[in-house]
Amino acid sequence: MEGKWSGAITMDKFYLITNPLKDKNNEVTEEIRHYIEQNGKICHLSKKDGEGYILPGSVPGDAQCAIVVGGDGTLIRAARELSGTALPILGVNMGTLGYLAEVERSNVRGALDRLFRDDVDVEERMMLKGRVGVTFSHTALNDIVVSREGGLRLVHFHVYVNGVLLNSYQADGIIISTPTGTTGYNLSAGGPIVEPTASMFVITPICSHSLNASSVVLSGEDLIEVEIGEGRYGGVEHACVTFDGARTVSVTTGNRVLVAKAADTTRLLKLGKESFMKTMREKMKGN
Repeated sequence: MEGKWSGAITMDKFYLITNPLKDKNNEVTEEIRHYIEQNGKICHLSKKDGEGYILPGSVPGDAQCAIVVGGDGTLIRAARELSGTALPILGVNMGTLGYLAEVERSNVRGALDRLFRDDVDVEERMMLKGRVGVTFSHTALNDIVVSREGGLRLVHFHVYVNGVLLNSYQADGIIISTPTGTTGYNLSAGGPIVEPTASMFVITPICSHSLNASSVVLSGEDLIEVEIGEGRYGGVEHACVTFDGARTVSVTTGNRVLVAKAADTTRLLKLGKESFMKTMREKMKGN
């Protein structure tokens, strides 16, 4: 879903999240902070723990917008950590392709000027909710991947949709992707690209030992389960579940990973009017 930003109050309180590996001397971060404050606005800097995660409970309650300085990976991580806050996010691209972080370093001040006068659009991006057992659950903006753990070998995965067996795969893994994530790991594994504001899943096997291992596109309202099958000679198989390439949990034979559409969405602030297909074509040149 896409629409005009409709904040009831002029946007003047900002929350700034920085990837120090991308902005090593905080040069861009300080430029943004200074320009916000120079214009009479408030800028909160994120507080993080030793591993770079935002400290729980530290997101300011009065923030109206999150500005993320880094690349798409930084923005995806921020989206997970801000899940439940409903904060719209604007990405400043310090990386390479930048599908999500659309503001380039040279256009930072112009982008901030547009934020100050509420001249932005908002896109709602579907997120995933994954659950392993009764104790572990996590969200993802791009994908949830169930893959082999340890040595090189094929693993048996049984994929169910709404309780009905869809297919069994001998493969390195299974990618369950949102439309946003289809330009990531899913694309590298031969999966299709989907318009990012759609509501659907794409299931793509990784290096499947089969002549018919096409991706499957499903409704965003479906419930997906991936069961880990037995290993060789009936042994216990070991695999892992990864959320957006970051958070990981181990699973074994008989375990099921449940994936559904999350209640929360990621709200991306958009400045440009270019279509996704045109942006993708430009970004993919030479890649």
